[in-house]
Amino acid sequence: MSQPRPSFFPAPVTSGWAFVTAKLLAAALAALTTACAAPHQPFDSAQHLREIYAERTRRAAPGEILVPFELDDLIRQDIESRFKPALREEFRLEQVTDFIFRKVGLQYSLTPTRNAVEVYHAREGNCLSFVNLFVGVARHNRLNPFYVEVTDHQRWRHSNGMVLSQGHIVAGLYINGELRTVDFLPYTPKSYKDFNPIDDLTAAAHHYNNLAAETLLADGDAELAQHYLALATELVPTFEKALNNLGVVRARLGDVDGALEAYEKGLAGDPKNVPILTNMARLYQQRGDVERAAEVLARVEGAQTTNPFYFVYRGELALTRGEAAEALGFMRQALRLDTEIPEVHVGLAKVYLALGDLERVDHHLGRALRLDATHQEARELATIVANRPR
Repeated sequence: MSQPRPSFFPAPVTSGWAFVTAKLLAAALAALTTACAAPHQPFDSAQHLREIYAERTRRAAPGEILVPFELDDLIRQDIESRFKPALREEFRLEQVTDFIFRKVGLQYSLTPTRNAVEVYHAREGNCLSFVNLFVGVARHNRLNPFYVEVTDHQRWRHSNGMVLSQGHIVAGLYINGELRTVDFLPYTPKSYKDFNPIDDLTAAAHHYNNLAAETLLADGDAELAQHYLALATELVPTFEKALNNLGVVRARLGDVDGALEAYEKGLAGDPKNVPILTNMARLYQQRGDVERAAEVLARVEGAQTTNPFYFVYRGELALTRGEAAEALGFMRQALRLDTEIPEVHVGLAKVYLALGDLERVDHHLGRALRLDATHQEARELATIVANRPR
């Protein structure tokens, strides 16, 4: 960019103010010329997130909390050797998805949740793992992706009678002014309806919430799970999924008051949160406080819930009262919501055992064990049934 001719400068003057003004105008023109000549410096979102980390948490040592979407030098070199400069956003998006699914050859794996670097080297990951890599690569390719929580497609896991919460995350970005969402296997149509764009900080909290749930389910390491959840809730103190899971972990460690405190914090932001209310009711029941448990359950009566574990829990409560027919209704409702959860089939097996229908008991126990051959409750119930006189 050539420097404009300063034709608007006045003739030589002796006035001190006029001289200063001329000097300022010359400096401004020089700065503009330098800015035009300097190469474009993209916004460093990873560094920005690290700065927020430093403000939000004192629990972790510097550098302990990773930036889930940050790339390493090897990935950057790989990208730069393969991507060609392109003005069209559509083409740059195609470069990103081709890199992830053809060059990296990413394969789906439910666990563990991985950051971008881990996904690249492992060549596998779940939906959040994919989005971590996608966001990092797309931003490197001059796109502006962001994390999006699909609020009508939540995930729940079951741990010793308590419900763990996990969100479903996809990538979002605007291409030529049109909102696009990109999920694992992006060429497969999805039926998502409700989307909630989230910032990088909340996405990092989701990442650590996932790690906590996976840790608790895989090896029962409640201490490590609690550490991950402490990070997640320090980053986003109102994150109800992490607060729910923190309550589950504290209850597992025997800290019932701490568990109830976490649940109450989660309900402050989401008073109708079914997993939290279900876990809270179960905790009160375990303490023998049946009245408080009933009060909590009343808060979700009539609510439109898609959480199958809520109905499993209601079915188990009915079964303890000897109301097998009512229990069967709850278990069937859970089955309508999700047929792929072992706990639903275990619950149905319990009800049919109470009703004396051994054929259906065998069916649902078999289904539960096909879904999870290591499921402890299913195996124990199968042993009881096998020793029962026919």
